[in-house]
Amino acid sequence: MPNFLKYLIIALIGGLLFFPFLGHVHLFDWDEINFAECARERIVSKDYLRAQIDFMPFWEKPPVFIWMQVLAMKMFGVGAYAARFPNAFMGVVTLLTLFYVGKKVVGQQVATWWVALYAATWLPHFYFKSGIIDPTFNYFIFVAFFQVHLLRFSGFKLKHALLAGLFLGLAVLTKGPVAILVAALSFVVYIIANRGMNGFKLAHLIIIALGAFAPFLLWMGAAVAVHGFAYGSWFLREFITYQIRLFSTEDADHGGPFIYHFLVLLIGCFPASAFLFQYTRKRPTGQSNTFDFSRWMWILFWVVLLLFSIVKTKIVHYSSLCYFPLTFLAAVQVARLANSGIKLKKVVKILLLVSGSLLGVLIAALPVVGLNKGRIIPMIQDPFAVANLNANVSWSYMECGWGLFYLIAVWVSVLYIGKNFRKGIIALCVVQLVIIQVTVLHFTPKIEMYSQGAAIEFFQGFEGKNVYIHSLDYKSYAYLFYAKKQPIANAAYYNDGKINEDWLLNGAIDHPAYFICKIQDEHQYMLFPQLEKMGEKNGFVFFRRKN
Repeated sequence: MPNFLKYLIIALIGGLLFFPFLGHVHLFDWDEINFAECARERIVSKDYLRAQIDFMPFWEKPPVFIWMQVLAMKMFGVGAYAARFPNAFMGVVTLLTLFYVGKKVVGQQVATWWVALYAATWLPHFYFKSGIIDPTFNYFIFVAFFQVHLLRFSGFKLKHALLAGLFLGLAVLTKGPVAILVAALSFVVYIIANRGMNGFKLAHLIIIALGAFAPFLLWMGAAVAVHGFAYGSWFLREFITYQIRLFSTEDADHGGPFIYHFLVLLIGCFPASAFLFQYTRKRPTGQSNTFDFSRWMWILFWVVLLLFSIVKTKIVHYSSLCYFPLTFLAAVQVARLANSGIKLKKVVKILLLVSGSLLGVLIAALPVVGLNKGRIIPMIQDPFAVANLNANVSWSYMECGWGLFYLIAVWVSVLYIGKNFRKGIIALCVVQLVIIQVTVLHFTPKIEMYSQGAAIEFFQGFEGKNVYIHSLDYKSYAYLFYAKKQPIANAAYYNDGKINEDWLLNGAIDHPAYFICKIQDEHQYMLFPQLEKMGEKNGFVFFRRKN
């Protein structure tokens, strides 16, 4: 089969997996709506150099991914589909890149398994249907590492050094300097493991460094030229402070134990994660560049995993850069098992069965919980969670069949692996692709109805209306995006770069004001005589000002 046809098939399969139904569920607060709102406000304000939230300067994220969302919103309109389209596009690009890289460094069989495992693994696939920054950010870092690998074995060293720097720079311009930190730590570990520079020269590192800073400096230079030096210095100061805070402090509701990301990768990256335990210390025969790339992948995996296990804030996608090395290393083992007659280790089979069973039971349990929430609610102490569960979501015991189907299919596939590994692992990948689509299309909308459905419905009711909307005592970007809020002309609305909540509650407002809070905070706002309770739904309480 011609090469272009192979890439075309991968692109078509990727497109079928990632592009349909992206807008099937509302964007989720915070991260998805945060980035989408930045893109929407860029379009409204026509200021494409500065990020804004509620039309105030926003310093937490650089612009690349948000620019991609802007382009998608220009094509498809402002909404969930456009906000998630860039990652779906990057999903197709990623699968094509994996096939190219795998074919170049090992061979076509490993490349094919790599594509299959990446597409059929829970979290990597799921994030290509999301509107968060990390899939695009991770792609740029991975391609930068690949260029560094080529730098050692190719005759075009200047080209690969420059490309490595530029891709790393795009990663910085997508999410921030953590890309530099990961790259620097990985390179230090690589040098230690190789006991020397091994073909890398200082001139190469200087070119990489210059390339890494160039995109950020070009963007910042343009922003300073248009908005002044004061904006540039303010942005850098706040941006760096924010990055330090992420590493050194624990964000509210985002803490966790040291092993948090180990568990996330073990369960969330099923089935690929299990095959890491097939690893043997014996160095495989083959070209030195294959061994070198494998070393880079192991180093990247452990640097990212340990770094974000140390970081105080624990969020699932913080370890998502591990998906690239994890699936590559798994693909190498799968190719060995498929071709050489090596036996599957017992620990791998156990992990496949245990992890798959756990996921199957969790999927089957969702309808059971929904239908028996009356028995579960008395055991929950959080009033907001209790009110969430009271959402009117339709469930049927028949829906447990998806979890049972998955459970049985995993067991059949894994047991069949022992008889015919190739057919067994293909069956497992097909099962994964089916159940991931079912989860995204069928179960995620129901989960959203519990978590934020009532709030989104409330906000959407104000689209196009000249009113103030504000969330009290909880952070949200949803009211900005789903009410399609416009810039506020009244200077009293702002106070030292923040929303003047006191003015909205007590001041001489010029438009009607509406508020939302969580049920546990209702009592304090009921004491405000100027606030009238409009109602409550699924843990959210709605108010309006009488005057």
